[in-house]
Amino acid sequence: MSHSSSTIQAQRLVFPGKQQVHLESFQLDPLKDGDVRVRIHQSLMSTGTENTVFNRLFDPGTHWDNWVKYPFYPGYCAVGTVEAVGANVCSLKVGDRVACRTGHKSHTVESAENCFKIPAGLPFESALWFALAKIAFHGAKAADYQLGDSVLIIGAGPIGQMSVRWARAAGAASILVADALPNRLVLAQKGGATTLISASIEQAREQVLAANNGNLPRVVIDSTGNPVVFATAQELAARLGRIVVLGDTGQPCKQHLTGDTITRGLTIVGAHDGHSTPEWNDATIAQLFFTLASSGRFDLEGMNTHRFTPEQCAEAYETANRDRAKTMGIVFDWSN
Repeated sequence: MSHSSSTIQAQRLVFPGKQQVHLESFQLDPLKDGDVRVRIHQSLMSTGTENTVFNRLFDPGTHWDNWVKYPFYPGYCAVGTVEAVGANVCSLKVGDRVACRTGHKSHTVESAENCFKIPAGLPFESALWFALAKIAFHGAKAADYQLGDSVLIIGAGPIGQMSVRWARAAGAASILVADALPNRLVLAQKGGATTLISASIEQAREQVLAANNGNLPRVVIDSTGNPVVFATAQELAARLGRIVVLGDTGQPCKQHLTGDTITRGLTIVGAHDGHSTPEWNDATIAQLFFTLASSGRFDLEGMNTHRFTPEQCAEAYETANRDRAKTMGIVFDWSN
């Protein structure tokens, strides 16, 4: 085991208040039985979640409001190298590359069972997407895909991109992706989209029908977190179809049912990061994601568009807010 946690100069990002971000020093927890200490190399901004929190884009009384208390420590996608192991750790050793659900920080102490070994040959830059892939996986499970299925994915941001790739992995034949931003659609096509719709979703009905042999898709996934999209999503699902609400809005009071839900017998199901089961959880979904990404069946080339040092954190969140249309993966590099 290398030097103790108490001697390490650890740093992390913190939101001390609304639209404020700082880099601060902190004291690592000591290693306990079953723990490992990880030197973080990179962390990935979850732009949807973190911008909702950073800007407090949520209503009072929502689960967001109950969750976001200051100081708030953002981030939940990180990769790094095991530096030290506690007693009774057999699954990992010093030098192993791992992914873990932790915040934007230089070091972390985690239970070994919450650190997922990255296969040899899979770059950190690709492995970083494991946590966002997990969220979209729950959307794919809620979609209950069948071989040859048809799906419309609304929104081609990070969660939408991962949704495209799971739909392809599940055997969907028709994968329509709607987003008004062309650069996002390019990445969606690389991930397996069969039809790209560069228009606002309110204007996309005819293009959806034309691309799907005159039929509406059986599954519609709303990955946007934009509450007004929900009504249109119901209009675009086939009779007896399924709407998956995957984007977690901070303003659920603006979402409403339309007559389509009753008259056409739609099923509406929510999907969320917390919907783990004994079969499908952080560990098992990460393993599946790593397998698909390592074999080339989960294309992640070009997904990381911006890189910042931790000292550039204010610029990173400014970029995420100002240039949302041009960003996809925003990476913090902790390796120096």
